[in-house]
Amino acid sequence: MTKVLILGAHGRIAQLARQQLLANTDAQLGLFLRNANRLTVQDADREQVIDGDAGNQADLEKAMAGVSVVYANLAGRNIEAQAKAVVAAMKTTNVKRLIWISTLGIYDEVPGAYGKWNHQMLDDGYLPTYAAAAKVIETSELDYTIIRPAWLDDKDEIDYEITHRHDIFKGTEVSRKSVAAEVVRLIQSPNEAIGDSLGLNKPNTEGDKPAWY
Repeated sequence: MTKVLILGAHGRIAQLARQQLLANTDAQLGLFLRNANRLTVQDADREQVIDGDAGNQADLEKAMAGVSVVYANLAGRNIEAQAKAVVAAMKTTNVKRLIWISTLGIYDEVPGAYGKWNHQMLDDGYLPTYAAAAKVIETSELDYTIIRPAWLDDKDEIDYEITHRHDIFKGTEVSRKSVAAEVVRLIQSPNEAIGDSLGLNKPNTEGDKPAWY
């Protein structure tokens, strides 16, 4: 049986992925986060809430016992340090499969006016740190997949298309529910997209910025 460790389990995408995993798979879930009292177990037979710091290798190693897949939904200015801790812990515990949420623009792959706007919005410490974290993952020798969503919204829809590591990014927006669906799909297909970095966007949303911004 698949055991999934969700790092940053209180995040909105992570919570949507959690719901989809409970509904559509028989996976066991480890819900790893700081201040674990923020989450309540929904299925005591399949879930365990784990209080820990994703920047602390010892916390991560303890949580990774018996894990098949690590899904990292982390954020913050210390994202590069978290990436290093995750990689080190996975190597120590012999866990190979990693799904890592990043952001669009880390390869300067967003074209035109939208790319310029994205830089203006995210260059202040955000894109450089997320790019650095992605480099840690890409040089880790783990079986990783990076996901780079477009700008996120909370629409109740699953509607997305994928670009790959060396493709020009398409579209300006995507729902968090769509990103969660791709995470679940990858968990269910553990040999797919290994070593790739997937851009996710809603089709036909090209423009200078998200329509709702």
